[in-house]
Amino acid sequence: MTTVRSLALAALIFASGLTLPPALAQQPGVKRTDLQRHDLSAPGREAVQVRVDLASGVAFGKHTHPGEEIIYVLEGTLEYQIEDKPPVTLKPGDVLFIPAGTVHSAKNVGSGTGSELATYIVEKGKPLLTLVK
Repeated sequence: MTTVRSLALAALIFASGLTLPPALAQQPGVKRTDLQRHDLSAPGREAVQVRVDLASGVAFGKHTHPGEEIIYVLEGTLEYQIEDKPPVTLKPGDVLFIPAGTVHSAKNVGSGTGSELATYIVEKGKPLLTLVK
């Protein structure tokens, strides 16, 4: 009975889409903690909150999201590159808004762990993150 429950729970988590592709989930120096996911009153949209921790010097490459991203820096010093604009450096308490589909990247330019609370307002059923080459 316990095995059946474990398999059912694993299937539910997988189906919920909270996980990232293995290549992203295992990137050294990056820890993503899924906090919550809820449907919104806007049809076909959902809100997703994730805590992202980056080790010192670690960068998360260019990517997009199928909706808006709202960033709140929790700790450290993080540098964001949004499309071809000059980089923006944020410290704890700073915020950043990234429009839907905008190519961006992030890097921890501080000496300790850099952490952000990322809130996504995205199209339901699409991958939360798509890497850009």
